[in-house]
Amino acid sequence: MATFLYKLGRLAFRRRHFVALIWVALLTLAGVGAASAPAAGNTSFSIPGTEAQKAFDLLEQRFPGMSADGATARVVFKAPKGEKMTDAVNKATVEKTVTQLRSGSEVASVADPYTGHAVSKNGTIAYASVKYEVSGMELADSSKDALTDAVQDARDAGLTVEIGGDALSATPETGSSEIIGIAVAAVVLVITFGSLLAAGFPLLTAIIGVGIGVSAITALASALDLGTTTSTLASMIGLAVGIDYALFIVSRYRAELAEGREREDAAGRAVGTAGSAVVFAGLTVVIALVGLSVVNIPMLTKMGIAAAGTVAIAVLIALTMIPALLGYAGRRIKPAGQKSRLLGGGRTPRKPGRPNMGTRWASFVVRRPVAVLLLGVLGLGAAAVPAASLELGLPDDGSQPTSTTQRRAYDLLSEGFGPGFNGPLMIVVDAKGSADPKAAFAEVGDEIKGLKDVVTVTPATPNKAGDTATITVVPDSKPSSTTTEDLVHAIRDKGADIARKTDSQVLVTGSTAMNIDVSQKLNDALLPYLALVVGLAFLLLIVVFRSILVPLKAALGFLLSVMAALGAVVAVFQWGWLSGLMNVEETGPVMSMMPIFMVGVVFGLAMDYEVFLVTRMREAYVHGEKPSQAVVTGFKHGARVVTAAAVIMIAVFSGFIGSSESMVKMIGFGLAIAVFFDAFLVRMAIVPAVLALLGKRAWWLPKWLDRALPNVDVEGEGLRAHAAEEEKELVRA
Repeated sequence: MATFLYKLGRLAFRRRHFVALIWVALLTLAGVGAASAPAAGNTSFSIPGTEAQKAFDLLEQRFPGMSADGATARVVFKAPKGEKMTDAVNKATVEKTVTQLRSGSEVASVADPYTGHAVSKNGTIAYASVKYEVSGMELADSSKDALTDAVQDARDAGLTVEIGGDALSATPETGSSEIIGIAVAAVVLVITFGSLLAAGFPLLTAIIGVGIGVSAITALASALDLGTTTSTLASMIGLAVGIDYALFIVSRYRAELAEGREREDAAGRAVGTAGSAVVFAGLTVVIALVGLSVVNIPMLTKMGIAAAGTVAIAVLIALTMIPALLGYAGRRIKPAGQKSRLLGGGRTPRKPGRPNMGTRWASFVVRRPVAVLLLGVLGLGAAAVPAASLELGLPDDGSQPTSTTQRRAYDLLSEGFGPGFNGPLMIVVDAKGSADPKAAFAEVGDEIKGLKDVVTVTPATPNKAGDTATITVVPDSKPSSTTTEDLVHAIRDKGADIARKTDSQVLVTGSTAMNIDVSQKLNDALLPYLALVVGLAFLLLIVVFRSILVPLKAALGFLLSVMAALGAVVAVFQWGWLSGLMNVEETGPVMSMMPIFMVGVVFGLAMDYEVFLVTRMREAYVHGEKPSQAVVTGFKHGARVVTAAAVIMIAVFSGFIGSSESMVKMIGFGLAIAVFFDAFLVRMAIVPAVLALLGKRAWWLPKWLDRALPNVDVEGEGLRAHAAEEEKELVRA
């Protein structure tokens, strides 16, 4: 592989005009596609195999005009202080608003607050329920505009009016912190390279790669049902790895120049060595992201594949466009150790020959491996303690910022009707096989009324055939609470008893039940997913490092870092530690897809640092150095770059903490803290300590396995043979 990539790097260096033209053309094509495509909406929720989804599917069959998956809106009215919603003037305003709402082209039904008993006991709050024929993602902008216009007219009349439900989706805002993250990355690159030009290359190529990836996602959003979160996460991961991959190749190029090589040869060797590590590091990230499809949640699968595509683009750009840009730069890119004159180049160093920070740190760890190992493991263990209290759930309008109309509507409904009103449960009773469907419906209602935490049970509403009915249950607790989850399980347990008595089937659905089912499905899939991803990556790393213990150590180190990161997420978003600093307005259960998403993404990113750092150690060991000295050599060449890469990735992920969407905010924080733990505690401390303790045993591989494995030559040993062959040919000539 090293020889192939070496030739690719030299080709891109020589044919730089052609390479640059290809990438600019791809960016333009993707941009045109994105500009002409319809805007993305919220991803529709379809969870195959869950009870809630079975109930939705049954409703589609038995209630054909009901639009079970159609968008909903709750228009919540509050009377001015000292007045009531039943006052004549306020009532007339609400009825006028209801009439306006019914005129929408996609509206299926609108429930009047006064005929539907939707006025609070104290008379100050009322709501109108709007049901649409299409899902929230398919809802036309004209329908959304009609909704907001009707509400504005009621506000102008003096009422407080807010809109809840999924008909209006809050557009996530990442805020200025994302720009700050990129600015921090730029500063780190300038410090690392001592050159504005060299620092600009990783940023430029990463932005081009993310531009192509996100534009392609936007262009396909309508056809593939991709939501706004999909492109946000793809840009988050694509930007971070894109900068890192380019950083490693530019850094290796400057190191090759420092050894006296010609620029084209240096570009080829940089792509052949660091590029090999980029390929395998990128492959581990892609495996982890594509592996999310085993969970069988379409939204998560699409997010993973979209992000994996962006990572693949980042790898290809690093391997081709970076050497092309290096060709354009020529002598303006200085060898390693030299800075541009603008940044202090040409000055005499204060202490010539002094070992760099990476060398000094690695030497310390090699001398004190046990102490460093214990401190690292204990520190990560302490950070992981809160993870034992992990509670999982999915965000609802109650987790939105208070500045959004959805959150204000949520709070008004809680004030007027109780916290459980925001998460009603829909009970679907399938009595097609029952001798007395009406009796079955009544039996279900009576049984549910006797359960704990139930406030209201509506009478059964049968379909035209009379064989299926829906019952609405309002819990006493908020949708994301464990009490509501217990109620859902209790209803399902009762449903099993009722089924035996009445020959009918009882299914619980609705957004709250769907969220509970999703959380359970994610929990059940976590261990199989972990085994699949870690297992595949373990085999891949055996091929890369030709060792058993090094990949095993890499996997165990990853588990430490991801558990510590989950502990930090629990402490901030569930317990509320530093919530003000993170602008977390509402604490509660951690997003249910967070653990499995973190496992996928963090594992891929953790293997980046493992491959980049340990490959240098392996290279030194293969070339004859003692194991302990190989550790020091690996840090001498790789520590500065890995540190810069980690700081950049942390800065980029931290930029998304400023998002107004709770899911993006939580993922940004979780990935940033996970990279910090993995890069600085696991890869920079625990890894060299373990390798120092293992010595030669770290690189042990059974002979039969050594013969069976393909030689991918990540260390670039084949390049030496290739160079020797070229020298012989020159001598013959």
